[in-house]
Amino acid sequence: MIGRLHGTLVEKGAEGVVIDVGGVGYEVACPLTVLDRLPRTGQACTLVIHTHVREDALVLYGFVDADERLLYRQLIAVSGVGPKLALACLSGMDAVALGNALADKDVKKLSGVPGIGKRTAERLILEMEGKVQARRTPRPESAPTRNPDLDDLDSALRNLGYKARDVDLLVEGLRPQAAGMSFETLLREALRRLNNG
Repeated sequence: MIGRLHGTLVEKGAEGVVIDVGGVGYEVACPLTVLDRLPRTGQACTLVIHTHVREDALVLYGFVDADERLLYRQLIAVSGVGPKLALACLSGMDAVALGNALADKDVKKLSGVPGIGKRTAERLILEMEGKVQARRTPRPESAPTRNPDLDDLDSALRNLGYKARDVDLLVEGLRPQAAGMSFETLLREALRRLNNG
């Protein structure tokens, strides 16, 4: 599984981007709200990746940070919501606005997203209840910088076969203390917690 890509943004379109990493061009589908925040082509770009594997394809979905990716993963866990519909949700409004709409049980606002009808909006609200409370308010301006070691840890644990939900919870739990830790220390601590849990 690919958890993060860092390289040169070589193509950018409505469907997503192509990032050149060491001479290999990776096609990444992105929500419109992510595309708006990416640099111009020819510049360095980093995306947090969700890898979706199907029988006939391997599709990469890109996000600006791990919080957006977590919300995307929560969306695709809802019955009847596939990868494309979850992408449409995050294209229709950014992660904070979507989190607010879910937490506020705002069926009308959610139904305004293309592809989301009233019934799907109600199901999203029901199944996401309690998962999006932290997104009710935008992040403070002095939000801590993203830790790439946590993205690598997330990817490594998934590759080792740990469940996505367990990995997400563990990585978020390690976030406050991760700033002063090396990747190796983080991995040791993560494995200790997973194996003792």
